Amino acid sequence: MRVGVDIGGTFTDIAVQIGSRSVTTKVLTTPRAPEQAVLQGIALALAEAGVTPAEVDLVIHGTTLATNALIERKGARTAFIGTEGHRDTLELGYEDRFSEYDVFIEKPTPLIPRDLRFTVPERMSARGEVLRPLDEAAVAALVPELQQQNVASLAIGLLHAYANPDHERRVRDIILAKHLPGVSISLSSEVCAEVREYDRFSTTACNAYVQPLMAGYLERLSLQLKETGLACPLYLMLSGGGLATLETAMRFPIRLVESGPAGGAILAAGIARESGLSRVLSFDMGGTTAKICLIDDFRPQASRSFEIGRIYRFLKGSGLPVRIPVIEMVEIGAGGGSIASVDQLKRLKVGPESAGAEPGPASYGRGGAAPTVTDADLVLGRIDSKRFAGGSLPLDTAAAQAALERDVGERLGLSAIHSAYGVSEMVDENMANAARVHAIERGKALGDRTLIAFGGAAPLHAARLAEKLGMNRIVIPTSAGVGSAVGFLRAPVAYEVVRSRFFRLSAFDAATVNAMLREMAAEARQIVATGAPNATIEEHRHVEMRYIGQGHEIAVDLPLRDLTDGDAALLRELFETRYAGIFGRAVPGVEVEILAWSISMSASVGGRTIDPPVPPESRPTSTQQRRLFDGLMGEYKDVPVHWREDLAPGSRIEGPAIVAEAQTATVVSAAFDARIDRFGHIVLERK
Repeated sequence: MRVGVDIGGTFTDIAVQIGSRSVTTKVLTTPRAPEQAVLQGIALALAEAGVTPAEVDLVIHGTTLATNALIERKGARTAFIGTEGHRDTLELGYEDRFSEYDVFIEKPTPLIPRDLRFTVPERMSARGEVLRPLDEAAVAALVPELQQQNVASLAIGLLHAYANPDHERRVRDIILAKHLPGVSISLSSEVCAEVREYDRFSTTACNAYVQPLMAGYLERLSLQLKETGLACPLYLMLSGGGLATLETAMRFPIRLVESGPAGGAILAAGIARESGLSRVLSFDMGGTTAKICLIDDFRPQASRSFEIGRIYRFLKGSGLPVRIPVIEMVEIGAGGGSIASVDQLKRLKVGPESAGAEPGPASYGRGGAAPTVTDADLVLGRIDSKRFAGGSLPLDTAAAQAALERDVGERLGLSAIHSAYGVSEMVDENMANAARVHAIERGKALGDRTLIAFGGAAPLHAARLAEKLGMNRIVIPTSAGVGSAVGFLRAPVAYEVVRSRFFRLSAFDAATVNAMLREMAAEARQIVATGAPNATIEEHRHVEMRYIGQGHEIAVDLPLRDLTDGDAALLRELFETRYAGIFGRAVPGVEVEILAWSISMSASVGGRTIDPPVPPESRPTSTQQRRLFDGLMGEYKDVPVHWREDLAPGSRIEGPAIVAEAQTATVVSAAFDARIDRFGHIVLERK
């Protein structure tokens, strides 16, 4: 028996799995004390499932707390110690400008101000050779200053520490020996042992900035779970799609920044595999944001870099860079709580500002006055006001209409219903445009893909989004309203270790590489084996390579064996095959170089052992109807409402219709028909 918990900006989702049976619930997030919503939701779900806390074997948790702390600048008071002469690396950033012709360009402000950035005399070469010994007296002299500044966390980032971490470790030991109480310390050689100083230092600073906050939250949550009888292990969802133990998450909280959305991508990849869908677009729309991810051959697109808190929302380079394993997706401020407004030029705008859980949309009746996407969906007839969030939060339709008329209708000369339709169209177009750009930047097409939609708001908007993107098939999974929490239950215990070690293939040293890979494998295996002691562990190895003169690398799979000096030819062949697959051709006669090596370990996760049989077709009848606004006709229409729990596999429904369930509802537009497949998923197919 396992429990998945996903804290979102508006709702906290809970999924309980008991064998093949599952129970799900939603509760409003409690921003001031997130653990309260977690405990409340788990208690409700366990009570509905009819089980006691002592029967639970595992709790898996994903959260956006680290991300929110970085974006809102609500982390700990943090200091930085670097190499003498490099005090301002965190502020200088890259030498290029992310907006070349903007004379008023605004760069992201460093998390650590200049008066809290210190340096010590030392120098290490790029090959790990000591060029200047560490001045230990200078390190010890910093301790009184750190105490006077009331520093709660410390980031240590020295030049070329990825090649030799001895100086960083010695700085930590000296500071700890001076009894600096209650200060957490992050080493760049442990957080991000890779080349590129700015990226490494930025990642380390972010880790240190959120470490006290996350460690405190996780300790409180773990303690309170045990007090309620949940004495089972607590695992945390990582941004790269794996699970880590509580201790690992507290040590490297930066790896949790995209943990919630990662669960949704894992869910979509699992559904794609079991349904035989090799090309998929994952669409996760909750209360605050929408996340879109490309999935090819049952694997989400992955990346080694990520940006937090962009000054210019869609402009790469305007945020704080972090180098962590992450599932690559585009995230936009388009959720149920996204606020609608009209600007000075009378243009309708939706998001990225969100009403969140407090005060929430106008229809929540919790003090919110601004109209939101949820208010628009309610007025359009997509949401049942009495059954929203499983009936735990009745909605006020009149309040939603009044907010839309006041803030949108009066400014644009529209009625409440046409204001609601305009808000819906705007948010759908924002999401469609983000998906188009994301796909084009990666050389992908969308028309032949299947849209897998989940999250509380995604099934309401999936049909219209598919129409805008020219997609012909949509899958709404079971328990779609809490998709990310369900995805957590499918994730393996996994961990990835990355090391930078530069080689040109002409000078490839297999003995040095093998020694490094063995050390990396041991580190990753120990972490995974601690979390899954009886599981079979799968290993994957990658190397990042490029042609000389290039600024970025591509990842190439490595064989699972010791390498020999003669494998340089094999590595070149693997690289050029991969390079040609991406760019259409290799570049003959140019030297190839290696920058980084990575090893990932994951505990195997059992899938379905027997696929359900193909069900016979049936045509269910509905006893309920609801007035649903038809945008093309400009009027309401009475459409049948089917409850998902009453639909057996094989059921076919002609659109327009609504398929309702506890945590969400699927709008089947007039352009689609729906059926329930053999796995219980709703499949919409264009007529």
